[in-house]
Amino acid sequence: MYKVLTLNNISVNGLERLPRSDYEVASEFKQPDAVLLRSFKMHDWEIPDTLKAVGRAGAGVNNIPVDKMSARGIPVFNAPGANANAVKELVLGCMLSAARNLFPAWEYARNLQGTDPEISKQVEIGKKQFVGFELSKHSLGVIGLGAIGVKVANGAQALGMQVIGYDPHITVKNAWQLSSHVKQALSVEDMLSQVDFVTVHVPLQEATRHIINAERLQEARQGLMIFNFSRDGIVDDVAVCEAIKAGRVNGYVCDFPSNLLKNHERVITLPHLGASTKEAEDNCAIMVADQVRDYLENGTVHNSVNFPEIEMPRNGGPRLLVVNSNVPHVIERISSALANANLNIMDMLNRSRGDMACTLVDVNNPIPQSVVDEISAKDGVLMVRTL
Repeated sequence: MYKVLTLNNISVNGLERLPRSDYEVASEFKQPDAVLLRSFKMHDWEIPDTLKAVGRAGAGVNNIPVDKMSARGIPVFNAPGANANAVKELVLGCMLSAARNLFPAWEYARNLQGTDPEISKQVEIGKKQFVGFELSKHSLGVIGLGAIGVKVANGAQALGMQVIGYDPHITVKNAWQLSSHVKQALSVEDMLSQVDFVTVHVPLQEATRHIINAERLQEARQGLMIFNFSRDGIVDDVAVCEAIKAGRVNGYVCDFPSNLLKNHERVITLPHLGASTKEAEDNCAIMVADQVRDYLENGTVHNSVNFPEIEMPRNGGPRLLVVNSNVPHVIERISSALANANLNIMDMLNRSRGDMACTLVDVNNPIPQSVVDEISAKDGVLMVRTL
């Protein structure tokens, strides 16, 4: 029986992917086999010795100490793309709202006072201050062409916008999904000089922190509108406010309120709504629950931020999973330990990713604990499990 600890509320549709015959799920466990979470900050959380997998029902993993998990041979799974449509719709909705000044216009209308004829007169006088523009024929820059960025780019192009994308690390899969009408920018500076809107869809890393900053905003087209529905810190908020004051930037819309931003007249902040739809929560929970289950039962790894992708069909017999630092001679030592126990290898697969490696081995007979102990004692081995 596997014990799965939930550190946040996880969609029931996701938890139902873990059969009650084999899984016990609760919000309190002292020795869980796996953890499922959303925004819970794990950096100060004590990692139990029993933990074998972490599943983040979302894309970003900044709230998880990935390096600590890697050092103990624990994969961290996420759900890339599961919330992509929710974020895409929010970004496009906010672009439409910003272009037509819907937020300040709504605030103006809800504060009108007087009789209906008096309100009608005020409407006709006041509406002139909310004149906007149509998105069609305007240009959008998309920084980051992952699952979300591709959907945003394609959606904006369908609205008649001219779209320019920038992502030096775009995958072949995402490139196939991107509209052929989306043009390529050679750099962030190159993009900002050409577009009326820019939206960022990249993870928060040292390389992406303040990817939109004061220096790059000097190269931006006059009247730029900036959208950030990725992570706080990717856009330099102070630099944006200074650029608004200087008249280079027309406005800023983001999902991360702060004292600097929340009352700024040219800034719209939302309470981190990017993935806040029932559909996105269900999709994320289902994806990550399936991935954690497949790893616990079969050693399969899909969508891990720290482990290599690995999958090997099962032949119905015992399976050994070894997680180790990517160093020489580990496979040789695994084979030797199995041979010394008179176990015949039926199938074997090894995959590596950076400093991490995983090996799956199917054998003909049950694997004794002595073999697990022998392999576990080898230099560089982080975790050994029989499946």
